[in-house]
Amino acid sequence: MSYIPELFRKVFFMPNLHLKTGSVASSLTAVMLSVAVAFAGLSACAKPLADNAQIKPYSALEPLTVKTPTALHEFRVEIADDFSEREQGLMYRKNLPEDQGMLFEFPDTSERAFWMKNTVIPLDIIYISPQGRIVSIQKQAQPFDETPLPSFAPAKGVLEIQGGLADKMGIKVGDQIIHPFFTVKS
Repeated sequence: MSYIPELFRKVFFMPNLHLKTGSVASSLTAVMLSVAVAFAGLSACAKPLADNAQIKPYSALEPLTVKTPTALHEFRVEIADDFSEREQGLMYRKNLPEDQGMLFEFPDTSERAFWMKNTVIPLDIIYISPQGRIVSIQKQAQPFDETPLPSFAPAKGVLEIQGGLADKMGIKVGDQIIHPFFTVKS
């Protein structure tokens, strides 16, 4: 009796598979065939990234300004203001221009956590208070990482921009976001 072919029949539920007893070649062939079938099945389920990306036209973007102590940084942002748009976010995007981003608008103020599931590009995730103040920044969030990236403070909005821009532009906690969604106290 050959242990490996018998094990394969039990594991892969192939009671009628008859491999030559004691044959290492037959065992390796069975393993390779099983692996090939599994990969073929997985490949058939995969979709190209571009098929799922739904990029809004430039005209649909809204102006948003980040006011730091030394500069005003102008962005044009897509608005994600309903559940499905917030859930999709920037997933599957292959690039994000330096002057663009996505503003996630929530109906309530709460601690938030974002992840990078199906997100191809690194992002800076900026959490914003109802008054438009930056309460925290998760810098250089890594593509495809499903680790939750928390706000550590209540946030009503979240701005995603190209990874590394917060440092490059000197954007920090306490800076002001200027956009109609936020109520700025005078």
